[in-house]
Amino acid sequence: MGREMSQEEKHLSWSLLSEKSLVKNQWIDFRESVWRFPDGREIGPFYTGSRKDYVVITAQDTDGNYVCVRQFRQGIREVTTEFPAGGIEEGEEPLSAAKRELSEETGYESDEWSFLSKIPSYATISDNYAYLFSARNCRKVSGQHLDSIEFVDVKTLTEKELRDLIREDRFQQAVHILAYFRAKEDLCGEG
Repeated sequence: MGREMSQEEKHLSWSLLSEKSLVKNQWIDFRESVWRFPDGREIGPFYTGSRKDYVVITAQDTDGNYVCVRQFRQGIREVTTEFPAGGIEEGEEPLSAAKRELSEETGYESDEWSFLSKIPSYATISDNYAYLFSARNCRKVSGQHLDSIEFVDVKTLTEKELRDLIREDRFQQAVHILAYFRAKEDLCGEG
């Protein structure tokens, strides 16, 4: 899992001694583990989880407004404004998942996609990755096609409105904020 360690990193690596699943279902494999530190000490339990890799899409419509979604997030118990995002299904390519999620959550589609980054979602406690994409010149082609457990409103924001939300700590998904800045960097890097 993850990339191979270089020689100069090996002295920092921990060794897994034991691991057991505490909860394993369609949403998460939550595990307890014991590790050996580089100095020989054994320590545990540590708790980590496996979840699906997922995509985050910074989508802009033909007027340059950002296509966002609003939904309840049970972790912080608030309704958040964020970019369209969702899990990558088994065997699905990240770009296909991004196109599917944008369409399902918002009814928008795009022919102009850019891959921005693949980053660990939360490297301390989770082994999944976020694939960040930008979609430009998105156009509304249908209504939403939500899963039975999704309750999502679509909201378009101007650049200023989005930046204000970020500045005011009201655009609350850290990976989504990174996606925004990576998309801006990608756009500025053109030409």
